[in-house]
Formats: sequence, structure tokens, C-alpha cells
Amino acid sequence: MARDTLDETPIVDRAELIEHLRKGEKPVDQFRIGTEHEKFPFNLSDLSPVPYAGERGINAVLSELQVLTGWDVIAERGNVIGLADPEGGGAISLEPGGQFELSGAPLETLHQTCIEANGHLAQVREIAKSLGLGFLGLGVAPTWSRDEMPIMPKQRYQIMTDYMPKVGTRGLDMMYRTTTIQVNLDFSDEADMVRKMRVGLALQPIATALFANSPFIDGKPNGLRSNRAAVWLDVDLQRSGPIPFVFEDGFGYERYADWVIDVPMYFVKRGDAYIDATGFTFADFMAGKFTPLEGERPTMGDWVNHLSTVFPEVRLKRFLEMRGADGGPWNRICALPAFWVGLLYDSGVLAQAEALINEFDAEHRHHLWRTVPYEGLQTTVKGRTVQAIAKDVLSLASEGLKRRGKASGEASDERGFLTPLEDAAHSGRAPADELLAAYNGPWKGDIRKVFETNAF
Repeated sequence: MARDTLDETPIVDRAELIEHLRKGEKPVDQFRIGTEHEKFPFNLSDLSPVPYAGERGINAVLSELQVLTGWDVIAERGNVIGLADPEGGGAISLEPGGQFELSGAPLETLHQTCIEANGHLAQVREIAKSLGLGFLGLGVAPTWSRDEMPIMPKQRYQIMTDYMPKVGTRGLDMMYRTTTIQVNLDFSDEADMVRKMRVGLALQPIATALFANSPFIDGKPNGLRSNRAAVWLDVDLQRSGPIPFVFEDGFGYERYADWVIDVPMYFVKRGDAYIDATGFTFADFMAGKFTPLEGERPTMGDWVNHLSTVFPEVRLKRFLEMRGADGGPWNRICALPAFWVGLLYDSGVLAQAEALINEFDAEHRHHLWRTVPYEGLQTTVKGRTVQAIAKDVLSLASEGLKRRGKASGEASDERGFLTPLEDAAHSGRAPADELLAAYNGPWKGDIRKVFETNAF
């Protein structure tokens, strides 16, 4: 999750909230790629989750990483909770259950993104090995119960932990037992944002199917391809899901801002303190009705923080976050940004992707969102399988990457990063299918083998 801000610029009226989003617009030649990926730390000795404290805890890993990278420490009430690159703009943060997240720097090419990911994983492996730890690339913790998961010392997570059971049944699973790969992408103006958001939302289930990598939970298979995506079906539908209003006429910055304004808040940050704001919307805060700070109006920092607490399948900030993929191995970390950059960063390919999604109405999109977590690439919509649709989508993404022509070494462009996805679309087998085949075959039902096959 994003680092919370303390920008104290006062908000005078609603127009400033909309303008904040508009300020994300960039010229096409300044478009960048920001890749985020999470992973589970575990003890090599007994495959248990790793606590925050202790000589071999997460705090120790962060301390070693700080020495190795020289990055700045991010601390909260004396606890190290992350690291920030003062030059490149990247950061390392902790998810609620100790999941390590690298929020990558904004980079120009996918080649650079893959170098960044490989470098980070090499550093993490070096430190983890010395501490007797490993890191697991899987969308859901396969064997650990919710009660076994450690809790990171971040105030916002405690507020969320208390609130989640009030609005859904799976919010705590989302927080403590899932990981994802995401990519952050730019837009040139409001019309470009709308086009990319609609294509992103409509095709997010296709990405979910291709990246499905969480067929196990609580120590066994339970019939799903992406348990992570299924968890999101019942987290908090006030702030998550495929937000269908994006496809309505007139959608833009204003409509998105109005939606976020009416979503209940989690917290308000003042100094080092996080004030519980559940039960109040941002609209209440703007009207001076947030009783813990009676009469006080929000700041721009409050708005930025609140934007980070809505969780649609594509999230708008000053960039677009593509949020539909399970956590996975290193080649998937490189493949996720390749998939979306290929589709969204060439205007001609984007137009073809728009034509493709126009074949689906709201009912079709809802069906894909609800069904893909269970059936993956074999989901059927309008008489076609998601596998067949994925082939068409990947053909477009490949063309988009070819047109970019970003070369590196012997590679004339970035299309090679799509290979694991093309293999999955051709075979009809996502990572989850491969894991289930291994579990029912050579593993002979020993789920612990996943800590070998999917460790970084």
C-alpha cells in the first residue's frame, strides 16, 4: 500500500479534488511504467510465516535491506515499516500480514522493469538466505490460517482490521493472506484516462485468468483457480469491484471523484497519529462533520490518503493502477506490465481493444468478474472461452509492444515478456492449473512442495 502523506494544503472546494486527478496528465513521451509486486516471507525450517520482531523477523530483513540499498528508512512510532529510494522513486513497504512489496520506480521500458525486479529479488534472496528465510510467489498463502498470520505494526492496518468484518466476509483474508502484481500507467488527458480505464476494467478478468496462481487455501485445493480474486468478491463492495459507472456516458475525473467522496473513510492522519474515521465519508469531512476533529476541514494529504483506500479493479490516482493479477514468479512480474503496456500505450492498439470490449455489455462483464476466479481460462462468455479471448488480447498486446520498438541487447522490442502468458493461452493452463496437476500428480497431495516450486 502507498506511503501515507501529510500534505497540509487546505481543501477549499470539491473542484480541487477533481483538479488533483487532472494533474496526473502527461505528454505521451513522458509515459512511464511503475510495477509493484508482493511476496510472502516464510521460515525455511518449518514453512511458517515470519513475525515482525526478532533476530530473524521482518524488521531484521528491512534493516539488512537498508544497509544493502542505502535507501531511507520509513518508520512509524519507532518501527521500521518500509524503505524509500531517495533518487529513483521506488519503495519497499509491508502489507498487513508481512507481505513484502516493491513499488518500483517509474521506468521507461519493460527491460528496465525486469532488471529492477531481478535486482530486488536478488537482494531479498541474499538477505533471506542468511536469516533462514524464503519468499513465496503465490496469490494466496497456501497453508496458513488467518489466525496464524503476523500483524505488522502499522496503525492504518489496525483500523482496517477492526472495520473489515463490518462490510464483508473476506476483508481480513484480503489483507493478511493475499499478494498481487500491479502496474501503474499514465494517461495524457481525461479522454485517454477514460479509454484506458474502460479497457482495463473490461479486460481485468482476462488478466486474472492468465495470472491465476492461488488454487490452494487452508492447506488444500478448494476448487478455485484464483482464491485471491474470489476473496475480492466480498471485501467491501462500497469501495471495490468493477465499478460499472465507468462505462456510463459522461464518466471522467468528476464522476470518479464524486464516488470516492461518498466512500466511507478509514482514517485521518495527524502527525504520527491515525484517527479512526470509519463511519464518516469524505463528504462528511468536507462539511465539517467529522466529529473527532470537530469543525476541521480536510487537507490535500487527507484526499491523497483517501484515494488509496478505495480498491476498484482499476484505481485512478494521478495514474492508473491495474489490480487484477495474482502474485507469482519473476517472469510473471515482467509479464503483467508487458500485458497492459502493450494494450494501452499505443493509440491504435487501444482503439482495437476498445472494439473488442464493446462486444461485452454490463451483464457479460459482471459474469466474467464473478466466474473467472473459479473457472479461469475455461470461463465461457457469449459462446467463447476466456482462453480464446485471451489469445486475441495477447495478439493486440504483442502488436502494441512491437510498435513501441523498445530494444535492449539482442531483443528488438519487449514482446518476449509476454511469452509465459502466450504459453498459458495456447495450452489453456494458467499457473494454478499447473500447480493443481502437480498436487494431484508427482506431489501426491503434499502441498508443502509449493514452497519449493514457487519460492524466489
